[in-house]
Amino acid sequence: MVVDQLSLARQLDMVFKELQEELSQLSSGTIFVQIRNNLIGKFGIRHLPLEGSDGKVEAKVQGLTELQQRSFLKTAIEALKYKTNWTHGEIHFDFTVRHNKLCTSVQFESNYNMSNLLMRKSN
Repeated sequence: MVVDQLSLARQLDMVFKELQEELSQLSSGTIFVQIRNNLIGKFGIRHLPLEGSDGKVEAKVQGLTELQQRSFLKTAIEALKYKTNWTHGEIHFDFTVRHNKLCTSVQFESNYNMSNLLMRKSN
């Protein structure tokens, strides 16, 4: 399989499949994907698996259900429609479960390289 022939949506599907087990153990966090030339490179989850109050720390037990994970993936793929023409950057998909309801948000970050800009200007 040639990765550069895969759509960003298909790559995102592969990311969610790889993170499925970890997501099943988390009720909140941020999935991040780093994009270079419209290819996902590094990806993962930032999360706080522990909660504390009154000096006691407890592990979060309930994670995302299979249905919530499918819904989250659908939202993430739908969000790609709002990615503009940049080819390098990061996308952050925040998630949390509140009252058994999945809440999500998306943040786009475009990255540019000054050396590429200077090279274009000198030509």
